[in-house]
Amino acid sequence: MREDSNVAPSPEGIRDAEGAIRSDFIARIEAAIAKRDGRALRALASELHEADTGDLIEALAPDMRPQLVELMGTEFDFTALTEVDDTVREEILEELPSDAVAEGVRELDSDDAVYILEDLSEREQAEILDQLPPPERVALERSLEYPDDSAGRRMQTEFIAVPPTWTVGHAIDYMRETVDLPDRFFELYVIDSGYRFQGAVALDRLLRTKRPVPVSALMDPDRRRVRATDDQEEVARLFERYNLIAAPVVDDGDRLVGVITVDDVMDVIEQEAEEDIKALGGVARGEELSDSVWSIARGRFPWLLANLATALLASWVIRQFEGSIEKMVSLAVLMPIVASMGGNAGTQTMTVAVRALATRELGDANSLRVARRELLVGILNGLGFAVIMGAIAIAWFQVTDLGLVIGLAMICVLAAAALGGFVVPLILLKLGVDPAVSSGPFVTTITDVVGFFSFLGIATLWFGLR
Repeated sequence: MREDSNVAPSPEGIRDAEGAIRSDFIARIEAAIAKRDGRALRALASELHEADTGDLIEALAPDMRPQLVELMGTEFDFTALTEVDDTVREEILEELPSDAVAEGVRELDSDDAVYILEDLSEREQAEILDQLPPPERVALERSLEYPDDSAGRRMQTEFIAVPPTWTVGHAIDYMRETVDLPDRFFELYVIDSGYRFQGAVALDRLLRTKRPVPVSALMDPDRRRVRATDDQEEVARLFERYNLIAAPVVDDGDRLVGVITVDDVMDVIEQEAEEDIKALGGVARGEELSDSVWSIARGRFPWLLANLATALLASWVIRQFEGSIEKMVSLAVLMPIVASMGGNAGTQTMTVAVRALATRELGDANSLRVARRELLVGILNGLGFAVIMGAIAIAWFQVTDLGLVIGLAMICVLAAAALGGFVVPLILLKLGVDPAVSSGPFVTTITDVVGFFSFLGIATLWFGLR
């Protein structure tokens, strides 16, 4: 039987074996948009999960994305815009009228609303916020005042807070009778008359307790909490260390202002890990697949310029031994091997060091021990590759002493790479510089200069080439 083109496939059916949105489903969506058929479009996409809708939006041509939002009308879930690249989201919001954005934002949890609004200009934010009811507007404005990448930007302001004088029965009745509760919550928070945080009561403990018992007898006064100004990485680390599902957020006066949940923290972990990986590769932290050619080229240029500087320095070192290279051409053949091995070894150590610094696994207490370990690893690998490369050089050029020379150079460069790849990130961190962004050029400089200098220097002394 022929499938109705206006009926949405099951959530599993819209993706192919590799997990991508099926091309035939995208074609049906594009056809509905081209015909301005909002009814068909809503039948196809209104029941999709926001993550699937986000992937669908990114699969569409840029000009079709805002049309999809407009044609779906009130059935478009603006939460899907938190699932797309920043560039895609900004382009869509620029094309939509502010009243449509305001209406969509009203239906979101406060943390999702802030996520959508924070990248807009102040003028665009004001246009949207002015169309919201005063209580919602004030809550969002307060969240947007917190620093970027802080807990205040990631928290949601919807939570359940009760006074300590309430009983378990009172709290349960309140949750049953109140319509405007958070969609999901894991605990109640106890506050005093000044809204200062007193403690937390887990839902499972509340439901297992008799109704007459006061919530103050159940609350955990030492419940771990975060400050609204805390960095989101520190919050993620707290969740990981203590296996938290949710944590209350307080201001400087210890007043309860929000709650941050594990789904927000997962987004933070993914974002920070992605940024670190990009930074280690010399790519701007904010670069997205949807960015323009100009913005990508501009973001990558500084890293390439830094690497050009290191290459020029390495070339200067080589020039100091040009007489030796002219007399023994085999040195020119083997030089790239020494530099390549050093560069790869340095990158390995640097990656481990930068990640350990980011996760706070590496600090003053264990840095010396780990540095010694990395140096020994470099020396041990150097010895192994000295034997391998020495044998290759002897077989290749029929010069026994050349094998000894490159073997010694291998030990020197791998030891220097291991030590440099570890020490450089530590020094940069002490200087207040992000080691993920800046370590690469410095480590490359060390490995290239030490590699070329040790190999050519040892060869010059050994063979008396000057």
